[in-house]
Amino acid sequence: MKIAVIPARGGSKRIPRKNIKPFCGKPMIAWPIEAAKSSGLFERVIVSTDDAEIAELARQWGAEVPFMRPADLSDDHATTTAVIAHATRWALDQTTGVEAVCCIYATAPFVQTDDLRQGWDALNSGDWDYAFSVTDFAAPIFRSFKQTPEGGIEMFFPEYFAARSQDLPVALHDAGQFYWGRPAAWLDEKRIFDRRSKPIVIPRWRVQDIDTQDDWERAEILIPVIMNKKF
Repeated sequence: MKIAVIPARGGSKRIPRKNIKPFCGKPMIAWPIEAAKSSGLFERVIVSTDDAEIAELARQWGAEVPFMRPADLSDDHATTTAVIAHATRWALDQTTGVEAVCCIYATAPFVQTDDLRQGWDALNSGDWDYAFSVTDFAAPIFRSFKQTPEGGIEMFFPEYFAARSQDLPVALHDAGQFYWGRPAAWLDEKRIFDRRSKPIVIPRWRVQDIDTQDDWERAEILIPVIMNKKF
């Protein structure tokens, strides 16, 4: 059995109620719910929330909300791994034969069913704890710099000042869409960004973390292109 868990707490601050805020015609959380269900990968699609309104909307869009998330896992300091570990324990108490649990973020409207399938295949391609979506940085991180207190700049890696971009390693970052994991890895709260995780590389133009209003507006601009693109 494969289970999708969509974490969606009610207390988002930078974009209030962002998990259920209307996004291109439907609540934001409806996008990952529909992707999970249409993928055909999951026997159960579960939303983990502490919020009654989110729970009701999640059910309306076809997800299960079989439990309410406890308060200690619903504040700003609760980690994704702890939240999914809680849902995994619940699932294992209810049934046997759980092969994998896939966390899909509630604010991942760009998630694609083909990427979810690639993630499942990647998890099974070796002795992996996790398989998750990543993308590459738009510019080489080894030539990045910061502003100093005096107003100037300072390189993070000055030893690479003279290096050509094409000679530098490709750096990846979390795409913020989905994380396949074995139940034991979630229960042990193993670190996702580690050697036992397999990356699924998503093109940069299909990746948008949504934490600020600017992020939201950029996602609204991109979604028509993504919906009409032939993958």
